[in-house]
Amino acid sequence: MKLTLLSALALSLCASASAKEPVITKEVREENGQKVEYMFINGIKVHEEDPAKQPQPEIVTPKPYDAQAAKAPEGAIVLFDGTAESVEKWSAMNGEPTKWKLVDGALESVREAGYIRTKKEFGSCRLHIEFASPAKPEGSGQGRGNSGVFLMGQYEVQVLDSYENTTYPDGQCGALYGRKIPLVNASRPPGEWQTYDITFTRPIFDEAGKVTRKARFTVIHNGHVIHDDVELSGATSWAGPHSVKEYAKHADKAPISLQDHGNPVRFRNIWIQEIAD
Repeated sequence: MKLTLLSALALSLCASASAKEPVITKEVREENGQKVEYMFINGIKVHEEDPAKQPQPEIVTPKPYDAQAAKAPEGAIVLFDGTAESVEKWSAMNGEPTKWKLVDGALESVREAGYIRTKKEFGSCRLHIEFASPAKPEGSGQGRGNSGVFLMGQYEVQVLDSYENTTYPDGQCGALYGRKIPLVNASRPPGEWQTYDITFTRPIFDEAGKVTRKARFTVIHNGHVIHDDVELSGATSWAGPHSVKEYAKHADKAPISLQDHGNPVRFRNIWIQEIAD
């Protein structure tokens, strides 16, 4: 049987959709005299805001806070416990003391203070972290309660006030920024404490710098699985309004980083367990 061009295209699209590896394409457009890169993942533009092309995740009710599950287990490394001593486990990105503030037992981002990072470095790990956006929200979209948790300083789980606040789905709370939208939106209202439980498997590179094992994420947000052993198709760093960067070879271990995005987001109860590769 001969295939028409249309049916051949349909079969191609079905094969792409069912393939394990996402289909990533790029194009460069001229905008206001500058070249802007556009990235598409399975045909969907990075940071697509049109709900007809990239629907918003279903909104679900967060599960009750489980204080016992949130407690650092025996053998875990406590990165922040609300004390001034634990602030010393963090620094500015240049290694100098952080300008973030200790407020009511929480570590609060300070505008223009820059990202912070752990002094200790990690690879594959299980990370527990709690965060709260400002109780009095200001702005909208990406301008509201914006921060981020970066594994190895490279791979971001987005922090955002996504309670009754719409933005592009691959940049909302819980997104693997620019790469993967969360399965559901489990956000609490502004000012309330939220939890991430992140299981991260680091990428591996060969001597030539080619990635031979991609990073993987399982993320639980307020008791709901929002990423279930997801393979990360590339890095998550900003490469323009509609693109993110690809993998680039790095060390086997690197710090955990938290983002200053101009909003006074607070963090508490941060602990980590290292996982053998």
